Amino acid sequence: AAKGHQVHPAADKEEGFGGREMVERLASELPGVTVGFTPARSDRRGFELATALRLSFDYFRYLDPAYDGTPAIRARAHERTPQLALGLARLAGRRALAWLFRSLESGIPVDPAVDEYIRSERPDVVVFTPLIDLGSPQLDYLKSARAAGIPAVLALWSWVHLTSKSLIRMRPDRIFVWNPVQEREALDLHRVSADTLVVTGAQCFDPWFDRQPSRDRATFCRDAGLPDAGPYVLWVCSALFKGSPPEAKFVQRWIEALRGSGNDALRRCRILVRPHPQRLPEWRDVDLCQYDGVSLWGSNPVDAQARDDYFDSLYYARAVVGLNTSALIEAAIVDRPVHTILDPAYWQNQTGTLHFQYLTDPEFGFLRVAQTLDEHHEQLARALQYGRAHENVRFVERFVRPGGRDVRATDRFVDALEDAALLQVRATPSPAGVVMRPLVAGLRAVSATAWGE
Repeated sequence: AAKGHQVHPAADKEEGFGGREMVERLASELPGVTVGFTPARSDRRGFELATALRLSFDYFRYLDPAYDGTPAIRARAHERTPQLALGLARLAGRRALAWLFRSLESGIPVDPAVDEYIRSERPDVVVFTPLIDLGSPQLDYLKSARAAGIPAVLALWSWVHLTSKSLIRMRPDRIFVWNPVQEREALDLHRVSADTLVVTGAQCFDPWFDRQPSRDRATFCRDAGLPDAGPYVLWVCSALFKGSPPEAKFVQRWIEALRGSGNDALRRCRILVRPHPQRLPEWRDVDLCQYDGVSLWGSNPVDAQARDDYFDSLYYARAVVGLNTSALIEAAIVDRPVHTILDPAYWQNQTGTLHFQYLTDPEFGFLRVAQTLDEHHEQLARALQYGRAHENVRFVERFVRPGGRDVRATDRFVDALEDAALLQVRATPSPAGVVMRPLVAGLRAVSATAWGE
């Protein structure tokens, strides 16, 4: 927007964690920025059929042996998959079924309301994120953009998306990835063309670089409810898979273990717990006031004050601890020692995910992993004594800013987006889609019956 472009973020559903207020603030502050919602589908029955076909295709991805060690990710896809697809999965091969459902999906016609919306906006480029949610409704907009000959970009906004979401089966003209690790994921797992990939760095982490605290330590500790005496450890909570045990109870046991430690520094250290905005209800019945020098504090960093609060909590911490969350990466950017404990109750959220291995990679990982609380106490005691962590630098330069620590990922992202807007693309109908269209029409007619439903 600062370069004179018109920017229009459009959401297809409401958001409950401050995102809407954030973009509305941007629209009020920046000329050229407008915000809105995408239209409802005019063909609701067709949309439901498309979603069923997409969820079915997504499920077949997780039958790959590569996901044998990630049961939570596979179960999440299984519970959303239509019964017909689950039944077919017991009778036929995964690859054949994936081809069938992918071909059927390509035969779904564009929705008239979506098509009219894209054409009426007349954008020079359409950016999609995340696009690869299970059963993603954004595929309808990508299909309309391609039919209109408008350049389309997939901008990844999370380090987990290429390994934990659906496959990129409808190819955008450009795919913006963070780093060479995601570039390899896109090539190996999603089979995209190398010439569509652009490495930009992780622009969502730019706000935490080259930043100074907004207040002195004494003021921050007062605001956060901590005594301004001695070092404190920051626990950053995670989103966790559905069905995981409440993290609040685990944090409580962790606090009690520290207070009962034989190490005087661990017994006396202050503790700041930062709840995850998606899991606030689990803290309602947990009372941390019973522990001396412990505070529960922090909110979603979607406005200036909340971002200051978050950065200051990282900056003044002597060490940071968590299970598996992007806050661990932000702690590495601020260059604090970062720790985790492998607990059997949370293994599906840690070693049971493919992305956790990046934090622990022997070549560039930074996370200090403990198998037991005793081992964790030894690591944490050293962190309280020495503070800084040299292993953070190699991770940040490999994973977050591969163009160099001083090269803002946002600048590279904007340059790549301007280049994408200049692409000359042609509307090219899918041969498989033309063949499958009559079969899709038949499925749509059947789905309107009680049996088909």
